[in-house]
Amino acid sequence: MPFEADTEVPALIVKFGDYPLHHGGVGAIRSLGRLGVPMYAITEDRWTPAAASRYLTRAFVWPTTGTEDPGRLVEGLIRIGRRIGRPAVLVPTDEEAAVLIAEHRRDLCGRFLFPSVESGLPRRLASKQGLHELCVEHGIASPEAAFPQSYDDIVAFAEKARFPVVAKNREAFVRRRRPAVGGTTRIATREGLLALARDWGERPGVILQEYLPREDAEDWIVHAYFDANSTPLALFTGVKVRSWPPHAGMTANAYVVDNPELADLAARFVKQLGYTGIIDLDLRFDRRDGQYKLLDFNPRMGAQFRLFESESGVDVVRAMHLDLTGRAVPEGEQRAGHRYVVENIDLPALLAYRRSGYTTPHAPKRPSGTELAWLAGDDPLPFLTMLGRFVRPGAKHLYQLWRTNRRGGLTS
Repeated sequence: MPFEADTEVPALIVKFGDYPLHHGGVGAIRSLGRLGVPMYAITEDRWTPAAASRYLTRAFVWPTTGTEDPGRLVEGLIRIGRRIGRPAVLVPTDEEAAVLIAEHRRDLCGRFLFPSVESGLPRRLASKQGLHELCVEHGIASPEAAFPQSYDDIVAFAEKARFPVVAKNREAFVRRRRPAVGGTTRIATREGLLALARDWGERPGVILQEYLPREDAEDWIVHAYFDANSTPLALFTGVKVRSWPPHAGMTANAYVVDNPELADLAARFVKQLGYTGIIDLDLRFDRRDGQYKLLDFNPRMGAQFRLFESESGVDVVRAMHLDLTGRAVPEGEQRAGHRYVVENIDLPALLAYRRSGYTTPHAPKRPSGTELAWLAGDDPLPFLTMLGRFVRPGAKHLYQLWRTNRRGGLTS
């Protein structure tokens, strides 16, 4: 590689919540670990795939739910920092971690290294309502949305809405404490919406969003790292081929595809926001009006970030570590045509997509190379650990996701 990382500066994978089968954390451990960076991670227990990686120096077992008092989470991070013994680069893998780090940067600064983003911005970006408002403010296309404050608001919305519609949890942290839906949920009928809404309480924490028909749309992703001046030091674009649950969940299969228009749109929006750090964007290209509509702005590393690497060997996690340790981030074109596969969810996704007949026009016919989320020849134990933990509970979880998207007039 045309660069060397600072191996005196370790990195810590930070996550809050009980989701041990997280391939993004494993990818980050491998990405920096292969450069000789000492890697640490917060894990649910000692038998998570991340804890099994040969590139992990130490796992800090700290079961959390994301519902804890922020002060307690900050204190826990500081204790871990003391045990590491030197400032470490923080790599958040969920919205709760990204928001906590930004909002408590004064407590964490000096003990850790992380981008100096405006303290309230990650929470606003992670909020579906906050993101929608920012899109309107800056002229970024996004699906039409409603933010009901009561059951009566939902009834009024249902009378006028064009179905299907999409329901999402509105806020970070709240989605852990009082989740209204299990994830992005497509609701096919008025009756289905009202049936679900009866369980959402007096103040439903949801966003109800226009559904962009998959027959007239294509899902795109942008991953990037922006420096203190909101200048992209690494920026990648790709197209999502399959997700689980189908058309509404986590990326299961994707390709790197050059898209200068999309790259420019993302860079301009981030510059307007004054954001610094890693981003993971989900957009849907609506063929009916020719617009890219922003669905999600994740102010942290995305689970599928290892899809993207430049010809210089830079991904967004490496770019952040290089930048925060005062090293130059080498330029380089992205590896167009490269494919990313999440083994444990791509098979059910493949079966579902074949039944639907959905295709992705911009996906290459053949990949120029493939990155697997779990299996790696130089680090096989995370894959084996994933299999051991996934087979029974994983199959049950996939079935529950499928049922959730079928219940009450819902479709996946």
